[in-house]
Amino acid sequence: MRTVEEISRSCPECGAEIRADGRYVAWCAVCDWNVDPETPHQQQDRMERVRRALSSRHGEKLLAEVTAGASLRARRDASSLLAFAIALAVHGVTLALVLGGVWLLVRGWGGVGMVPGLLLLAVAWPLRPRGVRLPEADPVLHRDDAPELYALVDEVAGVVGTRGVDEVRVDAKVNASVMARGVRGRRLLTLGLPLWEILTPQQRIALLGHELAHFSNGDTRQGLVVSTAYRSLTTWHYYFTPTAEPSALEMLVNLLCIVPRLFLQGVLTLLDHLTLRAAQRAEYLADREAAGAASTEAAVGLMDRLLVTDSAAVALRREVSRAALAGPRGARTIEAEPQEIWERLRAHMASIPEYEYERQRRVGVRRGHSVDATHPPTHLRRTCLLVGPSAPAAVVTDDERQLRIAVELAGARVTVARRIVRDGFVG
Repeated sequence: MRTVEEISRSCPECGAEIRADGRYVAWCAVCDWNVDPETPHQQQDRMERVRRALSSRHGEKLLAEVTAGASLRARRDASSLLAFAIALAVHGVTLALVLGGVWLLVRGWGGVGMVPGLLLLAVAWPLRPRGVRLPEADPVLHRDDAPELYALVDEVAGVVGTRGVDEVRVDAKVNASVMARGVRGRRLLTLGLPLWEILTPQQRIALLGHELAHFSNGDTRQGLVVSTAYRSLTTWHYYFTPTAEPSALEMLVNLLCIVPRLFLQGVLTLLDHLTLRAAQRAEYLADREAAGAASTEAAVGLMDRLLVTDSAAVALRREVSRAALAGPRGARTIEAEPQEIWERLRAHMASIPEYEYERQRRVGVRRGHSVDATHPPTHLRRTCLLVGPSAPAAVVTDDERQLRIAVELAGARVTVARRIVRDGFVG
């Protein structure tokens, strides 16, 4: 690991002394000079910008309500019911395309009249309700493979008022998620190993508590009907995206697509308006449940880790570059000892100074940093956790239990580390 270079200088604005790690931005904690020297990344997609703006607005309003003593407990309201009705209408259009295609196909059977029916069915196929396709290469841990991990998940699930999961997958993202798959609603927990590796034991419990709480906190957007309708609408919107640098014929097609594209964009925006408040409430409530499971201190620590996940991504990309520069022999050496990647990652994250966390918190206030467009800004989530008395940990683990879980994850750690080196980090 590189030697930390300490720098010392005077602030050009207020003259206060600045001491900083040379790997990170030098800034003044007194007057905020240079606290955010980078130009904020501008999303190219207009829908994404709208969603982030709505997310920040709803997040601030909900935080104000919580601070004033309002309950976060989820409830069905007119917006949720209207969103459900729109989702049913979306699926109804897809069903109409299928029925129309079948009718035309039967009516014109054996002749040219079959063509319109085939076209309608071809259009309906990609718009059908479907779940998220999961990468087949991700390691999957079943209960028999990881009984200690599943026992911890079950214990945390009991604290947040739900049941455990049916399957645990591990991937190379600095993230974690849950979902219900299929008509039977089989529960899936996906653990991003880079995130898991940089958390303390209690922060890992907070992460599990947050994710599992989504099964019981009434997030409309997570429901099967609304989530699949949202994906169908996004697919429609993609199909009507104008062609860049079009030919004369493509320019005509672009003009014909303007009205349906604007209509779909309007429906997507409306669905965002109707569901984002419930989604924001669900995130705040999941954070509260995480604090109840792991302690407020651990949940706040998880928020701070989320602020510096970019640093973890940089460290993993450095591993990829290290392997590439070393050539085939070096790559084989790294693949033969993949556990060293996780050791270096943990050492790197442990070396991040506290003033970099503080800078990221202040930058988050300015930019509205969030995990994605559906989450409230991270600084608001952190503030919400600190409102009211601190919660003690309901679930704790000792070193022996952590060691047993680490042994159960050993195979996944090797697989994911080798994939990062071989395919490059894209999480």
